[in-house]
Amino acid sequence: MKRILLTILITSFLFGFIGFQDDIWKAPEAAKKIKNPIAKDDASINRGKRIFRSRCAVCHGLNGKGNGPGAKALTPKPENLASERVKNETDGEIFWKISKGRNDMIKWEPILNEKQRWDLVNYIRSLK
Repeated sequence: MKRILLTILITSFLFGFIGFQDDIWKAPEAAKKIKNPIAKDDASINRGKRIFRSRCAVCHGLNGKGNGPGAKALTPKPENLASERVKNETDGEIFWKISKGRNDMIKWEPILNEKQRWDLVNYIRSLK
């Protein structure tokens, strides 16, 4: 009986403090309606790529797969930005997440201007 209780306590502790790997981050409904004012052209994508490589790749990896060297210590792990889940998000949702951050992800709104954050959205959309 003590062994069963101990197992239950340890399991509850691990799931309660570590969390589940498949932690789905959802932007608020209002974010879905935010429209991207920056054309998804090569210039914007290239600007976004430069920002991504200097600011985001350490955690998200050079190709946005969530496997950068900084990702190892993070829970939840950085999102694979080329995933179907991200592809199904609106530009506004991605922009909101970049702007607001969460947990270990930096809140980029006070660091990157609005155009830079939209360029990041356009670059993320280009990931395969």
